[in-house]
Amino acid sequence: MGMEKQGRWVRRLAVGMGIVVLSGSLAVGQAVAYPGGTPDFQTDVGPYCAACHSSTSEEDLSGMGDRAIAELASNKHFSAIRAGTGRYAELSETDRSRLEELLSAVDRNSTIALEFPASVTPGSTFQVSVKVTGGAGPSVGVGLVDRSHRFFARPASALGWKVVGAPTIIGPKGPQSTWIERRPEREGRSITFVNVDGVHSIAEEDKWSRAKIIFTLKAPDEIGDYPLVGVYFYGTETGTSLSTMMHPDFGPQPLGGALGKSGRVKFSDKAVISVKEAVPQPVAEIQP
Repeated sequence: MGMEKQGRWVRRLAVGMGIVVLSGSLAVGQAVAYPGGTPDFQTDVGPYCAACHSSTSEEDLSGMGDRAIAELASNKHFSAIRAGTGRYAELSETDRSRLEELLSAVDRNSTIALEFPASVTPGSTFQVSVKVTGGAGPSVGVGLVDRSHRFFARPASALGWKVVGAPTIIGPKGPQSTWIERRPEREGRSITFVNVDGVHSIAEEDKWSRAKIIFTLKAPDEIGDYPLVGVYFYGTETGTSLSTMMHPDFGPQPLGGALGKSGRVKFSDKAVISVKEAVPQPVAEIQP
């Protein structure tokens, strides 16, 4: 396809979680985000894919020196709002200050937490629930990885955790399966990453969406302590009217645009699950 047509295709595809896409009409290295989710990507992912997203914790880039500081939302995203660069120039200084307050509220109220068993037996199946709140929507991404690091984390399957069957996605309005059913059944739907649709948080009204994803995992066969971390990919700007643009085809879009840095990557606390043999229970003696 020609360069102009390819560029239009990429912009049309930019409907959030920050997968890097390069187009011949875009400068090499520019990252395109997807505020409407990743409808064409039903596969395991890692947080390194979200290069255009910002972080809320320097620890998520430990060992990266100055790069860690540069990736923080205050420097990568909010600095452009304060300076009034690009489309942010359309806002008054007062509105830009208010916008930073509202987006900070989105970050504070966007959380991810795991529910998991402390121990399991080798090769057994069990459930892990990932609960998320906030996120601007209309879609967010949720996955399981092996550590809380933007550049070093791998999908949880790399450690030996195996997803059994399709994850159960419970969105703000109940169970949903449309996204994961786009993955051909013959390819298997046992993946460590999902989209949650229908997310709609409103920072001005202190209203925050909630969702829950249930993964059924099979434990590794080898005894040991295995880490597990949830990763949350969410946007911020469509969570407030100050920074939401309505597109006739794709709905709410961030004011910073597809090349903006308004997305986030956030991790849960690290879970450590012990894989160990079951301890035989003593049999009570029956007295004559």
